[in-house]
Amino acid sequence: MGRTAQRGSPMLKRTLADCREFVAGDHTVLRELTHPAKDPVALGYSLAHGTLAAGKRSKRHVLTSSEVYYFIAGQGRMTVDAETCPVEAGSMVYVPPGGTQALENTGTSDIEFLCLVDPAWRIEDETVLE
Repeated sequence: MGRTAQRGSPMLKRTLADCREFVAGDHTVLRELTHPAKDPVALGYSLAHGTLAAGKRSKRHVLTSSEVYYFIAGQGRMTVDAETCPVEAGSMVYVPPGGTQALENTGTSDIEFLCLVDPAWRIEDETVLE
């Protein structure tokens, strides 16, 4: 038997194929894996899988929540406020609440990442700056 997500709720298992793909306000392609407002999970954060095509850059944006990006594939540059760093598979970047952020794909294949937003992402908490 699996562990329970919250008292009285069954374990939650999902694959990327189960998740609807959509273009986010920053122009990355996302699939929301879990969100406490939509799933029977006892979490304070949301988790999404994202991609950004080769040669593309996300729009600069700000969230009132904190974010953690974990890069699965590809290579690029992540900018948070005035600081830029290279990212590749195995990299993790923390974005503090209110940090202006953008991701640029400098490679020849998609950048693929997981994005954890805490507290959970809400549309009213995000501002796209361009």
